[in-house]
Amino acid sequence: MRHRLHRALHLILHTSYFILSLLLLSGCTRSDPPADLVVINGAEPDSLDPAIISTQTEMRIVKALYEGLTRLEGKNATAEPAVAQRWDMSPDGAIYTFHLRTNAVWSTGQPITAEDFVWSWRRALDPVTGAEYASQLFFIKGAENYSTGRTNAATGKPFTQDDVAIRALDPHTLRVELIGPTAFFLDLCAFPTLAAVPRFWIEKHGDRWLLQQPLPCNGTYTLEFWRLNDRVRLRRNARHWDAANIHSELVDFLPIKSSTTALNLYETGAADVIWDKNLVPNELMDALGKRPDCHKFDYLGTYFFRFNVKRKPFTDARVRRAFALAVDRQKLVHKITRSGETPTSHFTPKGMGVYEPPDGLGYDPDQARRLLAEAGFPGGKDFPPFHYLFKTDKLDEQVGVELQEIWRKELGVKMELRAMEPKVYYNAQSALDYDLSRSSWIGDYNDPNTFLDMFMTGNGNNRTGWSNAAYDNLIRTANLHTDPKQRAALLRQAETLLIRDDLPIVPLWFYAGVNFYDPRRIEGIYANLLDEHPIHTIRRKK
Repeated sequence: MRHRLHRALHLILHTSYFILSLLLLSGCTRSDPPADLVVINGAEPDSLDPAIISTQTEMRIVKALYEGLTRLEGKNATAEPAVAQRWDMSPDGAIYTFHLRTNAVWSTGQPITAEDFVWSWRRALDPVTGAEYASQLFFIKGAENYSTGRTNAATGKPFTQDDVAIRALDPHTLRVELIGPTAFFLDLCAFPTLAAVPRFWIEKHGDRWLLQQPLPCNGTYTLEFWRLNDRVRLRRNARHWDAANIHSELVDFLPIKSSTTALNLYETGAADVIWDKNLVPNELMDALGKRPDCHKFDYLGTYFFRFNVKRKPFTDARVRRAFALAVDRQKLVHKITRSGETPTSHFTPKGMGVYEPPDGLGYDPDQARRLLAEAGFPGGKDFPPFHYLFKTDKLDEQVGVELQEIWRKELGVKMELRAMEPKVYYNAQSALDYDLSRSSWIGDYNDPNTFLDMFMTGNGNNRTGWSNAAYDNLIRTANLHTDPKQRAALLRQAETLLIRDDLPIVPLWFYAGVNFYDPRRIEGIYANLLDEHPIHTIRRKK
C-alpha cells in the first residue's frame, strides 16, 4: 500500500534504503522460509522466562509461548478460559477452584497438570528466582510471607512454600485461597508471571532450560529460534488445545530499536505491524497520523519520572514538589509528543470502573521557587549536581532536554543528561543508581491497582527507594473491600499520598495507543485499553 508521504519521510526512506537492504540480507538465511506475519517489537528481549520478564516487548512474545489458567482476548482485553476451561468461586470471593482442560499438553506431548501450576507459582515467589512481578501473586494467602522471607511468629521459623495456599486437588483441579476477594484475580491469572512453565525441563536443564531444544511450550506458539539482533521466530503449536484457531504458521518478532529502521521495514513491506508509536519517528507523526494504516486508541499507560528519594536533596519532599510544580505538562506534550497524549498530574488513568483519581500538583513556577527556597536553595543557589537517567531513545532525549531547560529557567538548577542502553538503564534504576529517571507504566489489567500497588514497600517495580506504611496499608485495605466505592475511596487516598504529599514520582502524560498496520492486508487486531493483541488471532488476508 502506497501513501503520499511527508517530504521528510521521503528523505528518510531515500537515505536509509541501502542500510535497510543490508539488514534484510543479514537477517534471513536461505534456509529460513518467509514468515506468515512479521511484527516490529522494539528492544531485544533479555529473557523469555515468564517468571523473569518485565518489559512489554518480552511479554508480547512470552504470552504466545506460555499460557496461564486464563488469557486475555483481543477485542476487549478481558479474561477468558485458557488452560482452565472453567472455575468456581466461593460465596465470599476468596477461594477459586480451577478445572483444567484434559487436552491441555506441553508442545512436547506431556500433560499439563494442576501440580505444574503449583510448582510454577512457587517458583515465581521464590526469592532466588528474582521475579519482579512476584507481587502479582501476593493476593494468595501466604504468598507474600514466603516471598519476602518473613518469620512465622507461631513457629519462629521462616514461612515456606507449603504455607502458600495453592493446592492441586487432583491432576486437573487447582484450589487457590486468596487473602480476600480480589476483583481482578482472573486477569492476574492471564499475566505471564502466573503462566505454567515446564518443571520437568527446568529441573533437567537448570538455568539453561530456555536454550535447549525442543523447548516445551504450552501457548499458541513454540519457539522456532531466537537469533540475537535479528529475530525471534515462533511456530504454530499444533498440540495446543485451541490449535484450530491459530491463524499464522510462522511469526517473526523483530528487535528493532531505531524508529527510522522500523518505519523503513514497514514501508517497504518487510514487516506487517508496528506495535509502538515510539518505533516511528516522532517528527513524522503529524503526517503519518492521518493515514488509514495508523490506528489510535485510548490506552492505559502513563509517562512519568521517578525521584531517587534516598539521594539528597531529593530526600526532601519540598524539593520534589518544587520540581513537579515547575513543569508545564501541556507545553511538553504540545512540543514533543504530538500524537494525542493527554497531560496529567495524576498517575492513574480515568475510565477504570468507579475510580476517580485525585488531581496532583499543577503548573505553578512561583510556588516551585518558594518551596525550593524553603528547602535551602533560593534561586537554585548551592543546589548540588544531579542527573536525569533515560533510555537511548529520541523522544526520551527530547523530554530530558526540555526538562533540563525548564528547571534551569524556573529553578536555577543545572542537570546532566545521562542516556543508557535499555538493559543498563533498567539495571541502574533497579539499583537506585540515579537521581531522576524517565519512566513509564502500562497497565497489566483494567483496574487502578495495577498502577498503585507497584509503589508499595518492597515491590520490585517501585525503584524509587520510597516506603510509606500508610500507603501500603491503604492499598492492602482497599483490595479487601467488596464495595467498589469504598475501595475506590481508599485507593484515592493512597494516590493522593503518591502524587501530592510525598511525591516519589511526577506524572507527565497519558499515552495514546498507536499501532501501524494496513487493514486491507492484516486482520485480527482490535483496539483496546491494554493494547493487548493475541498473536494467534492475527493474520494476513488471503
